Amino acid sequence: MKKKLLTLCLAGTLVIGGTSITSPLVNAAGNGPNYGGNETINTSILSTYQEMVDFLEKQEAKQERMEIEVIGQTVKGRDIHLVKYISNPENPTILYLTQQHGNEQLTTEGTLEFIKHLGTGKTKGVLDHVNVLILPMLNADGAMGDVNFSLEDYIASGDRHLTRYNANGVDINRDHIDKIEPETQALHENVLQKYDIDYMIDLHHQGADRVINGDELVSGSILYPTTPNVKEDVVEKSKQLGAVVYNELSPKGWALLGKYPGGSAETIARNGVAVQYDIATLLFEMRGMSDHNDPSRVIGQKSNGYLIKQTVNTLDATLRAVADGSINNQDVSFWDTLPEQTTKTNE
Repeated sequence: MKKKLLTLCLAGTLVIGGTSITSPLVNAAGNGPNYGGNETINTSILSTYQEMVDFLEKQEAKQERMEIEVIGQTVKGRDIHLVKYISNPENPTILYLTQQHGNEQLTTEGTLEFIKHLGTGKTKGVLDHVNVLILPMLNADGAMGDVNFSLEDYIASGDRHLTRYNANGVDINRDHIDKIEPETQALHENVLQKYDIDYMIDLHHQGADRVINGDELVSGSILYPTTPNVKEDVVEKSKQLGAVVYNELSPKGWALLGKYPGGSAETIARNGVAVQYDIATLLFEMRGMSDHNDPSRVIGQKSNGYLIKQTVNTLDATLRAVADGSINNQDVSFWDTLPEQTTKTNE
């Protein structure tokens, strides 16, 4: 895990539970560098699948409350790991899901940093009142570029390419109705159907050129379930989950959020999970991707630190809000004025 820690030390500050690491000179996340052909994009600084596994096993040995469960295997036979902190089955439960898309890795890096944070003792009292499930890399084959199609036109350099799709070339986040792929089956059968989950945040990355108010580049965008088949109380809880994230990040100065312009398809997790299991869901799309064949989707790695920081702050804030019940008192009216993001036009 030395590569992951190097990324954090070079490019970001984390302030969680009173722990502070020195801040970068990048201002608002939306003002960070694009790829544009001029920025370094090297996947070698990102955690490999095996490095992630080694890290999880090391943390499990250190952390009394932490347990790892293998919930299934990918197309290529890699184990899919679920990290669990379950103190009381009666507690509310939140699930953090990352890397349905294999080229969206900085949320995974943030999740691993958050797991380490959970073992420091700073959240000991918090974990008495909430159960936490973390799925840090659903699409391990895509994250390792171990797929049955060519990635030769992808942009990043380094020891591998990362791709959106699983080894079969399928977008897992379009498989939440039919559940054909083994990764999707594992998530539904051994997590969503097995545990009594109240909240889920589905963490992704989007293009680096998304804006609000005409020209302000966002650091990310959020959205609740928008299919008409979701129960009203589930939508309300989802909006409250989004309010926690918005209220945590908006005052920071280095983050700028927009509303994601999502549709009603229930094949995607945000909608499908909410309908099938009455789980409050929130989509969070961070800015920029770790690799792609389209330069407008990729972000320079100088931006890694604040995107990891954005992930960690999101997980910590929602964990605490669910634990102390303050999530139930969130004002959701901000959704009515949150600008919907668009794609930046080159004039």
